[in-house]
Amino acid sequence: MWETLRKHRHPYLFIAPYLILFLVFQLVPTIATVYYSFTEWNGLRPPRWIGWRNYQLMMNDYMFSNAIQNTFRYWIVGAIGIMGLSLLIAVLLNSKVLRSKQFFKTSTFLPYVCASVAMGLIFRMLFEEHAGLVNEVIVSLGGSRIPWLTTSAYAWIPVVILFIWRLTPWFTMIILSGLLNISDEYYEAATVDGASGWQQFLRITLPLLNNILFFCFITITVDAWRLFNESHILSGPGTSNTSLFELMYTSAFTNFKLGYGSALGVVLIVILLGISLIQFMVRRRTGEI
Repeated sequence: MWETLRKHRHPYLFIAPYLILFLVFQLVPTIATVYYSFTEWNGLRPPRWIGWRNYQLMMNDYMFSNAIQNTFRYWIVGAIGIMGLSLLIAVLLNSKVLRSKQFFKTSTFLPYVCASVAMGLIFRMLFEEHAGLVNEVIVSLGGSRIPWLTTSAYAWIPVVILFIWRLTPWFTMIILSGLLNISDEYYEAATVDGASGWQQFLRITLPLLNNILFFCFITITVDAWRLFNESHILSGPGTSNTSLFELMYTSAFTNFKLGYGSALGVVLIVILLGISLIQFMVRRRTGEI
């Protein structure tokens, strides 16, 4: 072993900074989170071991069940919306008919570089019940005002719209890079064979984008389950649109229940690992990896 390390010392030296950062900022905190999830700790007194009590409390906590339902909703609706819009916009940007492509690419990417907190405040004004632009448009079309941020039934909608609006530009660029790597020869041969544009999209574009779309879905899944700024700024009544990550933050740093917050963090880690494992198993079974 030491002979191997000595022989390949330069490659190991290059990856050493990453390994150190991973150890200090990811592995050690994760292990500490698992330990503190079995304790009662307010950050001031020494942690007291209580076993599985935090997890038992979690199962009976309505805020936890609401947060799980909300985050699952953000994940499903957000993934469909982001991937659908990103694919549509990327195809349009890749069209040979479109002119001034650089301008449209820059315009498309602008929402991603805007601060999420600032955009959350703007969306809060847009969805305000009595003076918001969204309700003004609805009223001008003959509808009635909707209490977007003060009613549990609607409070999640502005959050998921902001989530989709903020991340769509990034995934549009990723999908567009995949489209640019597809050779025109495939489409030329399909055109000669009489394939329509829709058939070319289904039989050529989507299969060749499969790996990129899978990467996008995995990344969106992680972002959805870590959603915080959107639900925190556009907070509705009670826990109507509270995400699991926001509940974890509030429990730990607002209520100073660091043990309970750690338990929520462990659940979040398990959920993300489980979803990723299922996705990879499905792809392996279908022979895609």
